[in-house]
Amino acid sequence: MEPENLPTEVILTHPRQSLGNVKLDWMPQPGNYLDLEGKTYAVLERRHQYQLKSGRYCLHKVAVYVQSAQRPIEKSLVQGRWVIGDATCRYNALSELLRCVVKPDGPCKLCRDRESSD
Repeated sequence: MEPENLPTEVILTHPRQSLGNVKLDWMPQPGNYLDLEGKTYAVLERRHQYQLKSGRYCLHKVAVYVQSAQRPIEKSLVQGRWVIGDATCRYNALSELLRCVVKPDGPCKLCRDRESSD
């Protein structure tokens, strides 16, 4: 199945409910953001569903589990991937989903615990 025709069910994790089915022209990865009906969601998990056709399994549908989120303003590029916040801080989680334990909602520049990692 071509990515531009990929049927995707969007499922909100809490409270668990389906937000509907959409066709995406890209493969959503955990850490990506998805805009749906004027709201922004962070993709937490992706699951594939396959169907047997002519003796072969083919990708039939994708389910993405999301939570409501705001797109982060602060991002850093680390080894070819974007992470939230200032990656030079020793408390940064180096994650697409979590900034740090000290101030997970950010912003990093106002954090009094910010320390440069050596």
